[in-house]
Amino acid sequence: MASRFGFQQEVPQIPTDRGRGAALCVAGWVVLATHASAQEIEPRSYANLPVGLNIAVTGAVHSSGGLSTDPSVPLDDAHLKIDGAVLAYVRSLDMWGNSGRIDAIIPYARLRGTAALAGQQFERHIEGLADPRVRAAINFYGAPALGMREFAAHRPDLVIGASVQLSLPLGQYDDSRVVNLGNNRFALKTEVGMSKTMGPWIVDVATAVNVYGRNGDYLGGQVRQQAPIYAIQSNVTRNFDGGVWAALGYTYYRGGRTTVSGVERDDEIGSSRAGLSFLVPIDRANSLKFAASRGISVRTGTDFDTIGVFWQHVWLSSPD
Repeated sequence: MASRFGFQQEVPQIPTDRGRGAALCVAGWVVLATHASAQEIEPRSYANLPVGLNIAVTGAVHSSGGLSTDPSVPLDDAHLKIDGAVLAYVRSLDMWGNSGRIDAIIPYARLRGTAALAGQQFERHIEGLADPRVRAAINFYGAPALGMREFAAHRPDLVIGASVQLSLPLGQYDDSRVVNLGNNRFALKTEVGMSKTMGPWIVDVATAVNVYGRNGDYLGGQVRQQAPIYAIQSNVTRNFDGGVWAALGYTYYRGGRTTVSGVERDDEIGSSRAGLSFLVPIDRANSLKFAASRGISVRTGTDFDTIGVFWQHVWLSSPD
């Protein structure tokens, strides 16, 4: 019988702290949900999950500084704040004998503040949907598709995987303004990464390429195009008893030079960020995750700080 929230009562059957901890590791990718995906720091993104696991995530994010939903917008003297809320869903799958997952995220945000663009001051107060995202991922080495009983006995070592994420141009967008919550274009992120488990420690490294579609309605009908942004990130995670874990991460991203109506701009990005994440299980089905990140070396338009808190609920749709 389903619970009053629509979740299956088999949730408490998730065994062992290790299995529970792995099941609760997927909220990291929502920390910068209202910003470009090249800037994200996501620990444990290649952790194995038992087949049939469902994860619902909701949370709140606050960012402030020289931020933008589009990292190539060269803002000066920015004093902007974004308060966001996110809803996400993750489903683990058997993908040709390997563990995989699909996930989706819907971000909602409110932006307010002032900044300068090309020497002109402007003020912005907006609220609405940011661009939703969908993603598919597969671990094609070292993470076989396992049911819950097999998963509880499995000991991870080296895992290699890949993912593809699509951002949909459904967010709030005003063609007369530079700063918006949506980007009015499709964006595709492809990533390849690896994870190595050494006792209670997990080290992961991933490289990604972000490519962008054309925005044909930029500032009154101009055509705006953007070169790819290349990113690399690494995270070190420490597991503790009871499913608790903490992670330190770093990412560097470069590229993204834009062209507006055939005129190339000198706005290439070359920035880095560092972040901390901490997860505490509440019980076998629920957990809280806290995350924070800030710019280390930055260019104009990407210097911001972010903090977030997230609640996760997990349940098995077909426990064995």
